[in-house]
Amino acid sequence: MKFPLLLALLVGGASTLHLRSDTSDFKSPLRDENLPRDVGMSRPEVEECPPGEGLIPLEEEEGSGSEDTPGDEGAVSGQDVSDEDLQCPKEEDTVRLMGDSGCKTCRYLLVRSPHQFDNAQAVCRRCYRGSLASIHSFRVNFYIQCSVRGLNQGQVWIGGRISGWGRCKRFGWVDGSSWNFAFWAAGQPGRGGGRCVTLCTQGGHWRRSVCAKRRPFICSY
Repeated sequence: MKFPLLLALLVGGASTLHLRSDTSDFKSPLRDENLPRDVGMSRPEVEECPPGEGLIPLEEEEGSGSEDTPGDEGAVSGQDVSDEDLQCPKEEDTVRLMGDSGCKTCRYLLVRSPHQFDNAQAVCRRCYRGSLASIHSFRVNFYIQCSVRGLNQGQVWIGGRISGWGRCKRFGWVDGSSWNFAFWAAGQPGRGGGRCVTLCTQGGHWRRSVCAKRRPFICSY
């Protein structure tokens, strides 16, 4: 009776060893070496901004409440306005400003009839072969402010405008000149809606404004 029992135990033990050997050689399809090496959480690409002047710091731009939308910007300021639809201002609606003593070739024109920013740029380009004024020094800014402070509209367009979106917003002049000077009002430019720049007739400080607003403007030519 003991011999058959011992034989049964030996056969059972051998089967158990064989099963363990087969199991240890089995490779699970879920083991690390069978998983793709590049699987992971996708990371959003970081937008790289080209270096340049006039870049708006992100901490200033957050919560600015800009009222403009991407469709309002346009490819190039003023080029979406048909020349056939443009009418040059009447002479009584303009004031030719005296040339700045520090710049013999600088000439400025105040157009009193209000226009949207793009239309104002188109008028400067077509009617006076110029552009909305770019300002590069306090002296010129003060000179223009003194010339327009009698206007009761409060603000006039100058040629500053934001280009780009998100982290790459930057200010520039529509005539393509360098953005090397600014004279912002308190809280500006981070706390004001709009992608276009105005000069305040009282004090001469600059503010951001919605480009679709109609304002008097300054041409340089």
